[in-house]
Amino acid sequence: MPLKSASLLLVLATTTALSCATAVAADSHSKELNLYSSRHYDTDERLYSDFTDATGITINRIEGKADELIARMRAEGANSPADILLTVDTSRLERAKDAGVLQSIDSAVLEDKIPANLQDSDNQWFGFSQRARIIFYDKADVQDPPMDYLSLADPKYKGLVCHRSSSDVYSQTLLAAIIENHGVEAATNWAEGMVANFARDPQGGDTDQLRGIVSGECDISVANTYYFARALRTDVDGLTADIDQIGWVFPAQDAEGAHMNLSGGGIAANAPNRDNAIAFMEYLVSDQAQQYFSAGNDEFPTVPGVELSESVAKLGTFKADTVDLSKVAKNVAEAQKIFNTVGWK
Repeated sequence: MPLKSASLLLVLATTTALSCATAVAADSHSKELNLYSSRHYDTDERLYSDFTDATGITINRIEGKADELIARMRAEGANSPADILLTVDTSRLERAKDAGVLQSIDSAVLEDKIPANLQDSDNQWFGFSQRARIIFYDKADVQDPPMDYLSLADPKYKGLVCHRSSSDVYSQTLLAAIIENHGVEAATNWAEGMVANFARDPQGGDTDQLRGIVSGECDISVANTYYFARALRTDVDGLTADIDQIGWVFPAQDAEGAHMNLSGGGIAANAPNRDNAIAFMEYLVSDQAQQYFSAGNDEFPTVPGVELSESVAKLGTFKADTVDLSKVAKNVAEAQKIFNTVGWK
């Protein structure tokens, strides 16, 4: 179903999910929550402070890279203080599940509000915000931009394309989605064609791919929407001043739709404050929290119908890929094999 854009409207009333969270917390003996997070966005502070104001639960945070946090939780075992793991990208959420550091939970609020394809089939992780991974291009130099992911490998774009490295989770998950949607052979041909079309060796983050268009180093790149929307909202060095030269395509609108990256979390396997953790997870799908994801970090909500910030709404409406991200995550190992085979650095 297309994501609908709209102007940002801050909700004035506490939502049902937050009310439920308050009620659960009131019955809890502990008034704290231990959050392990690889989300490092200052704008998330509002999420934490509003939850604490409403429930009286203090959030203790440990921040780090996702793999480091997962390894830490495994090492801590039954003595781990972690209640929740928050991280970015489906592959990392699935990695945490495979490592045995998450647990299944039963929450009607989460299951009802979050679309089935954006949550784990065993209820061990749930998506709270998402970003579309789309195609950007130089409007002056590219008159016929690729309209889907597979077309990026067309020889007519030889020497024009910038992309992140094969070790990056965004690259891995995109290829894993192509495997799920089109099969291993088509995915291998795509990766091989992409390598042939690179304007430079894969390097940098998504902002660097967009800056490559501005600098003229490449004419086409792939990036998550929130990097571009951020440059529309605030000044990003090397990008915002010349952002008008960049056009964008939401890929595969006549087929599977645009690939979506997920930011989400799950309850730690040995959570000492399990009720508080569920309350916080349910708060994250309230309209209030969902709008913070959009307004504060230029992301798309996972809950349908929540209004978007102005920067995100400027990107327009589009069809999102509704492929089951649990299945996509299981293809990451195969995706890495393909990258290695075709020589994607």
